[in-house]
Amino acid sequence: MAIIISTDDAPAAIGPYSQAVKTGNLLFVSGQLPLDSGSGDIIGNDIESQTRQVLDNLHAIVRAADASLSGIVKCTCFLSDMNAFALFNQTYAEYFGDTAPARECVEVARLPKDVMVEISAICELE
Repeated sequence: MAIIISTDDAPAAIGPYSQAVKTGNLLFVSGQLPLDSGSGDIIGNDIESQTRQVLDNLHAIVRAADASLSGIVKCTCFLSDMNAFALFNQTYAEYFGDTAPARECVEVARLPKDVMVEISAICELE
């Protein structure tokens, strides 16, 4: 049975979807944007600060499911400009280090609210 996971510590969904869905021992986290959880405002005007906010939002949702970033087994990363890939990776590595999950990272033509980065994740629950 699927269980909807929601927290006020991450931005509310801006469409007809859930922040995350837990089923069995897996948590599927919807794509996170660099938005402030209270105001919904975009945080940061560079790839590093936006990536940090996205990962903080992702972490808040994972915590709401009583899990941690170390349980994340797969991320899907969307960048609005692949020229920012190296800077994105530096910030991303701060959160995952040597135990980074599997992932793909692709450039897209446009992201919601014209942000620079969006990340979704699959997390294994204990």
